[in-house]
Amino acid sequence: MLAKPADKLPSDDGWLFEPKWDGFRAVVFRDGDEVYTQSRDLKPLDRYFPELADPLRAALPERCILDGEVVISKNGELDFEALLLRIHPAASRVKMLAGESPASFVAWDLLALDGEDLRGLPQGERRARLEGVLGNAQPPVHLTPATTDRVLADDWFHRFEGAGLDGVIAKRLSDQYQPGKRAMLKIKHQRTADCVVAGFRWHKNGPGTHVGSLLLGLFDDEGTLHHVGVTSSFTWDKRAALVPELEPLRKNALEGHPWGEWADWAAAAEASGQRVPGATSRWNRGKDLSWEPLRPERVVEVAYDHLQGDRFRHGTTFKRWRPDKPPAECRYDQLEETPAYEIAKIFGA
Repeated sequence: MLAKPADKLPSDDGWLFEPKWDGFRAVVFRDGDEVYTQSRDLKPLDRYFPELADPLRAALPERCILDGEVVISKNGELDFEALLLRIHPAASRVKMLAGESPASFVAWDLLALDGEDLRGLPQGERRARLEGVLGNAQPPVHLTPATTDRVLADDWFHRFEGAGLDGVIAKRLSDQYQPGKRAMLKIKHQRTADCVVAGFRWHKNGPGTHVGSLLLGLFDDEGTLHHVGVTSSFTWDKRAALVPELEPLRKNALEGHPWGEWADWAAAAEASGQRVPGATSRWNRGKDLSWEPLRPERVVEVAYDHLQGDRFRHGTTFKRWRPDKPPAECRYDQLEETPAYEIAKIFGA
């Protein structure tokens, strides 16, 4: 069952609210000693999170199916990049990471128990059955917090972000579990930021045709421009129009460009700690990450939902150009900071 975006928490009665976890969606099957965990697109996850098998056997009934999320908590907040590191072909590497940063499983729905298909039951009844099953679960297996109190849910929305959560999920208490349908609501944080446009990538159909994405930068307190993400939410016609629009900024763009060392990005990034575009990573192997520099003279306003470290966690949404704003004012200090909230408090530990 999937979720569709909503601008705010629903105001009518009959809703169950839960924190929106930022991890890998996972369905867990247990049948006796056999435990099998799969992703939303039906791929097996067990080899990437071997440390969860024994705790799941200890916590779950002998025959059941649960829906939830695999997460990693580090320093009191969720760390999505630590999850990405686990998708590695070498078992020895996965084992080492499992010891350094062990994962947890957060359950939020019970789909089957002792051979009984529970998907046809109302959400409220499934939640009660889930609490009966996992009420005494021990870390790293957790039961997600849930409430019918809209005021408390709104408090969660603002307070839990400091722990790396995405927002709040809302489910109708009367709804059945509906596989493949967007039957839940996800209310996520939406903010805007003014960023320097310092480069772009061509669309995959080839150079000179359409712009694929704009590369965004923000200045730190020392005046270094860091690559913080991309924006690519353009119509097909706008992608074509951006080609001549950006052309003047391409002239002599690499001269004195703050990301001019991209060809030797690894050494430069290691030395300076600066984020630089064009780097192959564990989650984008095989993709063309070549980019075209632009003189960093234009400013764009984008909408974003979450900042992880010094980078936008997800892709941003283009809002408008800001010709009234100088690039030097596009700094990290414009971004809203949310106080950290310990994951242990969320779990009630």
